[in-house]
Amino acid sequence: MRTTHAIRVLVAMAAAGALVMLAGPALAQTFSLDLGGGEGTVTGRIIQMVALITVLSVAPSILLMATSFTRLVVVFSILRHAMGTQSTPPNMVLISLSMFMTAFIMAPTVQQSWEAGIAPLINEQVEELEAFERAVEPFRAFMLRHTRGKDLELMLTLSEAPVETSSEDASLLAVVPAFMISELRRAFEIGFLIYVPFIVIDMVIASVLMSMGMMMLPPMMLALPFKLVFFVLVDGWYLVVGSLVQSFGEGGEVVVVPSGG
Repeated sequence: MRTTHAIRVLVAMAAAGALVMLAGPALAQTFSLDLGGGEGTVTGRIIQMVALITVLSVAPSILLMATSFTRLVVVFSILRHAMGTQSTPPNMVLISLSMFMTAFIMAPTVQQSWEAGIAPLINEQVEELEAFERAVEPFRAFMLRHTRGKDLELMLTLSEAPVETSSEDASLLAVVPAFMISELRRAFEIGFLIYVPFIVIDMVIASVLMSMGMMMLPPMMLALPFKLVFFVLVDGWYLVVGSLVQSFGEGGEVVVVPSGG
């Protein structure tokens, strides 16, 4: 009995779905939805709403993929580990600082994207596809400016792009991962330079303790105050944040096209 009832329910649902599909064209002729005045069509406004919701849902991924956030948060994390402060500053502080610094660095790019693509779309001056291409172009230029040619060449080769493909014609599917790889590499380079002075402090403290025969005392515990004092005296946050912002102002390496081999 239960099986028969379940079959009947499935058949009824299928029939209802078929009726809805068949009645769709007829309903579409009499049903209209007003999403605001103006000359824009309902379909265009619905596409704009869907695009906006999609952008908001993938905003964290966009923040990671196409902006300076990756380099900033990695460098700040390496700095915290180099100082040996464990969870100080906490992750929330580092992420918040990285986000605001990202907004500061990316402000010109976002402004260009808004003026080129988003504002004309809102004013119904361009179609959705053209607006997307215009809005993406400033971000593409930013990523290419900070992408190593070697990394872009790798992604173009893996994607089996034509040999004559230039950096301007490269797909975002190749530009974005190449940009992220370049950002990680550059963040590790900066992290190494940050680590060196703190390692020297650790070695000096460990040598002093060894010479005094205090081998049971953890060197990290005594080195932490000296690291903090050193970082404050050299105005570490000023140097680190200033250097990171200036590193984006200088631009990256010249992007090359893949070779014939």
